[in-house]
Amino acid sequence: MDAFTAGLLHRIKTTESDLSQARADGDDFLVEVEEAELDDLRRLAAEHGVQVA
Repeated sequence: MDAFTAGLLHRIKTTESDLSQARADGDDFLVEVEEAELDDLRRLAAEHGVQVA
């Protein structure tokens, strides 16, 4: 796995964790921010052929 793929997968995992925490905290604004970030990261992964579990 190259550095780009590893970094992207790490960012996705971190963002998923942050999204879960924002939901648990009831922080609607942060939920929206994290969802948008996750959408962008998944789009980037798809554009580069990176498989996201």
